[in-house]
Amino acid sequence: MKKKSMLYPGAKVAVMGLGISGRAAVRYALRCGAEVFVSDNRQQEKFLAEEGAFLAETNVLWEAGGHSREFLRRAELLLVSPGVNLHLPLLSELRDDGVKIVGELAVAAGQMDVPVVAVTGTNGKTTVTTLIGEIFASAGKRVFVGGNIGTPLYEYLLHPQDYDIVVAEVSSFQLESAGDFAPDVGVLLNVSPDHLDRHTSMDRYVAAKMQLFVHQQPGSVIIINGDDPLCRRLPPALSANVRTFGKNDAPSALIGDNRITLLTDSTREEYQFAEMGQLNDITLMNYAAAILAVRAQGCTHAQILAGLQAFRPLPHRIEFVAELNGVSYYNDSKATNTGAVIGALAQFPGNVILLAGGRDKGDDFRLLRESVAAKVKKLILFGEAAGLLADALTDLVEVLPARSMDEAVRTSAKNAAAGDVVLLSPACASFDMFTSYGHRGNEFKKAVSALQEESA
Repeated sequence: MKKKSMLYPGAKVAVMGLGISGRAAVRYALRCGAEVFVSDNRQQEKFLAEEGAFLAETNVLWEAGGHSREFLRRAELLLVSPGVNLHLPLLSELRDDGVKIVGELAVAAGQMDVPVVAVTGTNGKTTVTTLIGEIFASAGKRVFVGGNIGTPLYEYLLHPQDYDIVVAEVSSFQLESAGDFAPDVGVLLNVSPDHLDRHTSMDRYVAAKMQLFVHQQPGSVIIINGDDPLCRRLPPALSANVRTFGKNDAPSALIGDNRITLLTDSTREEYQFAEMGQLNDITLMNYAAAILAVRAQGCTHAQILAGLQAFRPLPHRIEFVAELNGVSYYNDSKATNTGAVIGALAQFPGNVILLAGGRDKGDDFRLLRESVAAKVKKLILFGEAAGLLADALTDLVEVLPARSMDEAVRTSAKNAAAGDVVLLSPACASFDMFTSYGHRGNEFKKAVSALQEESA
């Protein structure tokens, strides 16, 4: 049953930041009849150059060059994007002024007439969200795939009649401002240190992830990684049904021998992947989570298999790039935290030349020590966090510096022997040297391609 919307005719609503999410929020708030204000950090000249057409189309009040209390306090409701830190002093002042501060999940809560599957976790969110969406699509459903993956949920709210089901990737930042958002199926893939520069502690980071489950109702489903102790740290008194995936402790989806065995509701289903080649453990864990999610929404064994077989892995995730002089090059640029790097290194028997570095997010790089000692023969470091990584690991492995991605790749080639693996798995954000992890991964692939051309 729908609840009363936060956005209603005459409501005074402010939108903080006019990015992709902000523009969608403005359109939806106007559709609901609200009076809308926009506040943006960009300098006025730049803001008008980039958003002038949108401002003219929507005719909203706006300010640029920073966010002011005087402008925003006139609102009853402030809609923030995931990138806005909820602990900013300005937001505390606005709360004191009586302004309610929420994100898109809180706005969407109770406004969706179709089933909702929501996926979170430190690593693998985009892959599993995309996979679930593709399985539903192959089963004939009109599926909306959005949230943190790139398309705001506001876009669904603007066109709800077009869809049969919603699949949303949700981040810890979004869950902090999620209100009473409650998916029909909530999936938690894994938890390892990430974004601690914002969350400040692992306890707060885990608590943010667990917000996915706290408002679920009886009959809804919780899916967690049973092998991950932090995923098992569920809040008390949950009313949803809990299902697990993994290799241990009698999971609902058992992983092993290149297959997944579903063991729920007194049934046993086998998903064999021999025809798809040998899959690594990370892929099998992602597949298991997706299978449990779509099975909970009625997809058949045949529909799931068809969706899995049609799915193509996303780029920048342990992506094979090339083999050159017997050395294999892999692009894992999406690995922006230590947990992802540990998972990537586990997929190789050893002899890895690891390329790492970038912008630190508050991670503890000492968590890499065991994996690096076991698998890495040389460590090539670049970017702002190179010194921190070296401090944590230099006693375990030879460390070589690089000032650019091209230099990192060339250094790795000079130090590699046949049978080695060169792995870009940075453990850091990309924004010191690149515009995104995708840009970083593409530069790695370009550098490897240049080596191939020179070798030819």
